[in-house]
Amino acid sequence: MFHWGKWKKRMGANSSSKRPVFDENEDVNFDHFQILRAIGKGSFGKVCIVQKRDTEKMYAMKYMNKQQCVERDEVRNVFRELEILQEIEHIFLVNLWYSFQDEEDMFMVVDLLLGGDLRYHLQQNVQFSEDAVKLYLCEMTLALDYLQNQHIIHRDVKPDNILLDEQGHAHLTDFNIATIIKDGERATALAGTKPYMAPEIFQSFVSGGTGYAFDVDWWSLGVTIFEVLRGWRPYDIHASNSVESLMQLFSTVSVQYSAAWPKDLVSLLRKLLTVNPEHRYSSLSAMQASAYLTDVNWDAVYEKTIEAGFVPNKGRLHCDPTFELEEMILESRPLHKKKKRLAKNRSRDNSKDSQSENDYLQECLEVVQQEFMIFNREKLKRRQEEGPPEAGGDDAGGDDASGDGEAEGGATDEDAPEPEPEPETSSKRSMCGSVCSSPGSC
Repeated sequence: MFHWGKWKKRMGANSSSKRPVFDENEDVNFDHFQILRAIGKGSFGKVCIVQKRDTEKMYAMKYMNKQQCVERDEVRNVFRELEILQEIEHIFLVNLWYSFQDEEDMFMVVDLLLGGDLRYHLQQNVQFSEDAVKLYLCEMTLALDYLQNQHIIHRDVKPDNILLDEQGHAHLTDFNIATIIKDGERATALAGTKPYMAPEIFQSFVSGGTGYAFDVDWWSLGVTIFEVLRGWRPYDIHASNSVESLMQLFSTVSVQYSAAWPKDLVSLLRKLLTVNPEHRYSSLSAMQASAYLTDVNWDAVYEKTIEAGFVPNKGRLHCDPTFELEEMILESRPLHKKKKRLAKNRSRDNSKDSQSENDYLQECLEVVQQEFMIFNREKLKRRQEEGPPEAGGDDAGGDDASGDGEAEGGATDEDAPEPEPEPETSSKRSMCGSVCSSPGSC
């Protein structure tokens, strides 16, 4: 049995009866948080549970090593995620609260959801009831409707990226391959996780054409709901499948639905898994009009007053325990030793004027340092409540510049996202080519 309160006490959280007080004008930084434990590792970083020292609020903190991001050409994805998450907030998303950086890492601090992701529960052989999955379907419908209204395609909806809170409600996370399209634009990049990618994404890659839009997320939702209900996906697709073979599969293979499922549920899934996006359900209004969801009280769904059909066990952490062991034992630069390590590095840098072995890498790291988007939703909300500043007063700069993030709960991508060409917007960024190119391209 996992006792969360006892574990926090053992790790030193809340060990002092007096909370520290930080300057409201000071940027939030690593020292403002108590690191509790590692809970996940994704394609773009690691995730740990943290407690903010002054408010004692709990969050998930995703951190990404700058050098690794530059070497793997992942900086653009991090910056795109920051750009998107800074602008959005919804009850069924994992929302960003703070973003900051130090010499080594970029940090995103987001909502902490302790119920685990749907992939974890599937791997634990949880048998989800139809009612439980119906609520996930409704909650994700509201999340996708919100994103669509914000002109955002998520492009990676799957069980790994749907996290449950302690009451069992679903939240969508992981925006590192999301993109923004406006005014009739279409996305064209081959991006996502193959088993959940809509046919038109592959079609666009093979033969060009008009590209794709928000419809692809609704296809992914259909695949996800089918898998959570049945335990396997509607199409037998793996990362090793070629794009050409997948195009043939979609045109020749018919999805087999369970005979035990209600006809209205099957009808709705058929509409989500329609190969032609023009005939696919891809809006809140279409979902609400379906026979399967006509009895849903959508206001109650939004307010989370409908009791979830599956409530995660509050007596344990719903993540792979090996993440914590890896961080404590195998990690060469463990987070809990960061302060001493950075102090030693600064002392060494001050004692000698050493030339970097890789000037190009150093230049890119300097660009990342300058271009990283700091964000503080707490300060932003406080200023919004206080009203607009008087003429000549301070604006909402500093912490309230753009930024954003999201946490992962130990999911592993079955197919890495394809990099996308993106426009360079400054001479400094052009030094590093595509490494530091700004978000924007589809």
